[in-house]
Amino acid sequence: MISLEDIRRPVSREMKEFNSRFKTEASSNIPLLNVVTRYVLRRKGKQMRPLFVFLSSRLNGEITESTFTAASLVELMHTATLVHDDVVDESNERRGAFSINAIWKSKVAVLFGDYLLAKGLQLAVEKKEYELLEIVSNTSREMSEGELLQLQKSRSLNIDMDTYYEVIRKKTASLIASCTASGAKAAGASDETVKRIHQMGIEIGMAFQIKDDLFDYQQHGLIGKPTGNDIKEKKFTLPLIYALNQAESGKRKDMIRKIKNGSRSQRVVNEVVQFVHDQGGIEFARDKMNEYKARAMEILHSFPESPSRDSLRDLVEYTVSRKK
Repeated sequence: MISLEDIRRPVSREMKEFNSRFKTEASSNIPLLNVVTRYVLRRKGKQMRPLFVFLSSRLNGEITESTFTAASLVELMHTATLVHDDVVDESNERRGAFSINAIWKSKVAVLFGDYLLAKGLQLAVEKKEYELLEIVSNTSREMSEGELLQLQKSRSLNIDMDTYYEVIRKKTASLIASCTASGAKAAGASDETVKRIHQMGIEIGMAFQIKDDLFDYQQHGLIGKPTGNDIKEKKFTLPLIYALNQAESGKRKDMIRKIKNGSRSQRVVNEVVQFVHDQGGIEFARDKMNEYKARAMEILHSFPESPSRDSLRDLVEYTVSRKK
């Protein structure tokens, strides 16, 4: 599989400069904020979202000062969302390390997330990037709506297929779409082009989330057992929703009862995983993921051939073939 380092090649210099700039933009004269910020930046992930911004900008022309602003806006919002999510989920771990709320407690974590969002607003206003701010602000609203919709539906353990697609479009796909759209806008692309590449981001994001769903049903670690994290948290993802829809009424009710009452048991997790496999949930989800990927590729190939288009193609492939 192609590496992220190879994918970054057309924008590697700009990504390196972005990392340096982002540290400065996220800094504060409050010592505690700087300590927390440094902790977060030392554990930054693959930075796929800024990469989508820079490649989309290069696809549509030159990387500009606006491109750096767009990447910072997206990364500030994304980081704030992760911090807030850990508080909501009461999670003590993020990317194999302690979460902010685990170390500094929830109050600091919430305020730190708010601080990052405020820094994004301040940056956009200072740079007079109101169109970029509109794109990112709409995404922030959609992500919150998606979280609340999922919370509302998960309480009843009854999420249907249409609701699931709406949730992941808002929670995950909208963020990647804001990356591709803001990158294109920063390069001076037309409104029609921005709309088209925004839709490409939606398709990529849908495929990305379904890939995440599938990880729950794959073997991990030395003992070769699926993690079942989504099952333990009673999250109804695409493989499970499909399997429940395919099952006869009695079996469906039995599985929902087991998820509700014993979802943290590894025995129950293994039983649910086997049920999903038996009902064809894995194959269905994988096929649906590839449908979204194909639609993203169709939009991408409507752009002229270039190194940035090749890297975006490889980045889309990476999202559906990654191991974690």
